Amino acid sequence: MTAEEKTTLACFFDTVSAYLGSGYANSGADYAFKDDPEAVPESQMTEGQMPAGHQTAAPKAAGAEPEADAFSIPLAYLVPEAAEDDSPLKELEAEIRSCTACPLAKTRTKAVPGEGPASPLVMVIGEGPGGDEDIAGRPFVGRAGQLLDKMLASAGLYREKNCYIANVVKCRPPGNRDPMPEEIACCAPYLERQIALLKPLLILCAGRVAARHILRTEEGIGRLRGKIGEYPAAVEIVETGTLQSDSIPPIPVIPTFHPSALLRDESLKHPAFEDLKQLMAALAKLDKSYAAEVKPLLAKYAAKDPAFAEKVRALSR
Repeated sequence: MTAEEKTTLACFFDTVSAYLGSGYANSGADYAFKDDPEAVPESQMTEGQMPAGHQTAAPKAAGAEPEADAFSIPLAYLVPEAAEDDSPLKELEAEIRSCTACPLAKTRTKAVPGEGPASPLVMVIGEGPGGDEDIAGRPFVGRAGQLLDKMLASAGLYREKNCYIANVVKCRPPGNRDPMPEEIACCAPYLERQIALLKPLLILCAGRVAARHILRTEEGIGRLRGKIGEYPAAVEIVETGTLQSDSIPPIPVIPTFHPSALLRDESLKHPAFEDLKQLMAALAKLDKSYAAEVKPLLAKYAAKDPAFAEKVRALSR
């Protein structure tokens, strides 16, 4: 912008301000604007000229350990690669998006099937979409979702790599209220089919609604967390309108607090982190590749927690 253009714009704002204020024009001010320098193409910029957030990151030293502070790992949202259009998972997601089985379909903006790789290590299950998710059609993308991504990263889990995220109900309940039993019942076959198709090694239930539904219990999240439950060994799968039986091995279930609860009460972050460490120890027993990837994290957390250190030592026995 030139100095002349800046002066004209400043005078205009002065006139508007005077009109809305006293109603009288002020005497003109003496401006000393300068022309903006010509833009330098980013490809020709030196490191010092790059705008904030665009500098080239310094290379990490070999063997550098990950962030020690759980939930403080900065993340950008990465959308996982979409499954093949003709895959069973893709077909199921399309079916969910067009579902009108319950009244929630009339008030939603978009249904939210779920997101993540087709063969995840962990499936995270929440209660239902919120306002941001209803607009985006993606699970956990608001403030609670940003915290969830940081929580998962502290355990070496990412929605674009090894973690699938979904909800008990696929449409937003008005006002973010708890889903009603009849709404959960309408969506239950979708969730059961997702679990059967994804075959995760472990399920992480985020919050009371999800934990109660998956574990078939009425207990509160305070009593459920800290223990490892189990998803039923046999579920009924509805495919192409035909009821079929499909057995899957029992899946360990770890309940924890919903990320929105942590945003309301920071004192819950410590027990939630304990739940994630429990998840890490359980998952490391189930998958050697995961255990090797998170070995530095396991060592770091074990150094500060003798009880967890014993769990880590048990992994090698």
